Amino acid sequence: MAFPDDALAEHWGLQGADVRPHHGGMNSATWFVSADRRRYVAKAASGWFPGGIAVADALARCGFPSGAPVRTTDGRLTVQIDGDEHLALLTFVAGEPLTAADQHAIGVTLAEVHRLLRDVTVEGEVAMDWVDPDAAHLGLRPWLRGAVTTAVRDLAEAGPLTSGLLHADPAPEAFIGGGLIDWGVAMRGPLLYDVASTLMYLGGDGETFLATYLEAGIVAEEELRSALPVLLRFRFAVQADYFARRLATNDLTGIAGAAENEQGLEHARVGLHR
Repeated sequence: MAFPDDALAEHWGLQGADVRPHHGGMNSATWFVSADRRRYVAKAASGWFPGGIAVADALARCGFPSGAPVRTTDGRLTVQIDGDEHLALLTFVAGEPLTAADQHAIGVTLAEVHRLLRDVTVEGEVAMDWVDPDAAHLGLRPWLRGAVTTAVRDLAEAGPLTSGLLHADPAPEAFIGGGLIDWGVAMRGPLLYDVASTLMYLGGDGETFLATYLEAGIVAEEELRSALPVLLRFRFAVQADYFARRLATNDLTGIAGAAENEQGLEHARVGLHR
């Protein structure tokens, strides 16, 4: 995707900005922007993106480093640029991204995010019910539909869980500068979905992360022990659904080739059958 000409000048009043492609994501297009001796990140995405930007804005108003949106000259968080595509100009968060070795910092930060968002509501919120066991792309492999159906059913039967606004994809590299960036959706659901997502990225070895998160008292230990396995299976079902859809539509956004989608689907299969 090419950067929309004159968007920065027209909507943010930035003249002569230096715009350089980044394109590091699988669901969006991103650019590094320099203007008026300041650094920004421009991001364009479709679907639920404006809701995620609203969550980042809410966190920034609490003083939390979230890669917050810079409002346009007329006060908007995003601008529509092409069909369902929206563009946001985000605050650049300096620092080195965390890694799987930084489990304590990840646990502290995720717990703080959940605490800050406890009573927050934003426009564009969606429920965590987007995985459809009847979707056509789940016929791509013999094991797919049954495994995803079971994970969705088990979550539905898990009973009331501590819920709130989620990041929905808190990989270690999204933790940077003492904050959490890359907000793509305003999704409300069990907080343990974020915990399960982090564990998935940590490769299942997350004892320090879990202990640190538990210490914050956001979710009771009994709930974590009983419901986390259910949320882990559902998280891998989300991965399976995602990569099966990408394979079925030959979506190569953000990757070098279809083999990476195959690898993602295989990782989900192993997680679901663990």
